[in-house]
Amino acid sequence: VQLQASGGGLVQAGGSLRLSCAASASSVSTNAWGWYRQAPGKERDLVASIISGTGGRMANYADSVKGRFTISRDNAKNMLYLQMNSLKPEDTAVYYCNSLAYGRPVYSWGQGTLVTVSS
Repeated sequence: VQLQASGGGLVQAGGSLRLSCAASASSVSTNAWGWYRQAPGKERDLVASIISGTGGRMANYADSVKGRFTISRDNAKNMLYLQMNSLKPEDTAVYYCNSLAYGRPVYSWGQGTLVTVSS
């Protein structure tokens, strides 16, 4: 499975970005999926996840992004999204998507997308 995240960029604090994730040979509708991020010098952390078969109602967020980020998916397009609003400089990181099993990433990491939030 190849994972391709896109949609990152440079944005001012308070701005918004929408990230997209394409997953080849896997379905975003039948597995749990999540967005991770890795800031410079830090570990990769899960920031949002969505459970399969719930129509997007069973989404979970890290406290640091709760109320600002929204994870969603388009089953017809087999795409995963992360809407990020009210961005803060501490959101600066490379963002990755992956499927989840027992809370752990399933596939090899694909290409992430860099989000840079300026103050």
